[in-house]
Amino acid sequence: MLGLIKKDLLMIKGTIKFIGIFAIVYSMVAVMEGDLNGVAFIPALVCIMMMTTFSYDEFNKTDAYVTTFPCGKKNVVKAKYIATIILFIASTLLSIILSSAIGIINGDFDFQYALEIALGTAIGVSIFQCLFYPAIYKFGIEKSRIGIFVIVFAIVGVGALIAKSGININFLKNIEIFLDNYGIIIIPIITIILWSISYWISARIYMKKEF
Repeated sequence: MLGLIKKDLLMIKGTIKFIGIFAIVYSMVAVMEGDLNGVAFIPALVCIMMMTTFSYDEFNKTDAYVTTFPCGKKNVVKAKYIATIILFIASTLLSIILSSAIGIINGDFDFQYALEIALGTAIGVSIFQCLFYPAIYKFGIEKSRIGIFVIVFAIVGVGALIAKSGININFLKNIEIFLDNYGIIIIPIITIILWSISYWISARIYMKKEF
């Protein structure tokens, strides 16, 4: 399984270097602008990077080869999820470090704020990705990409309509207050549960596929 994890990381090695350089350059600009939120984009780029590994696998017919190994089929999905988690942790730490450095240089360092922005972005993106993975294993990367875009636009559209209509504003405020008080405990737990369910579904789908 270690080899499968390395495979995914090596496939996007060049992209990782580019993101690292881009993040440092962007941080220099952010120092001049005083923008702490900008580097929160890093986990989102990691999400896009991991999507490309599915395309590479489909193009190179990697699954047909890997599944011939002992326990190969069982470890493919596990390795993909572990590689994703490794990248998310690394990108979140990088985001926290860069935003903290920007704050220190600009004299308005707020570690709690930097932590909340980085973790909030990473959790939001990772939840989106854990919903995406089972769809990819079921329908393939191309069909899933179209479906996810449709779902995202639908969610954004519904959210915009609710915001304009003013429906259940008090309810939304109560949720916001609840998350402010208990979000740091509840959200990570929910994220772990969602990822566990996502992995379980993906593994079941993949085990039934023939290559």
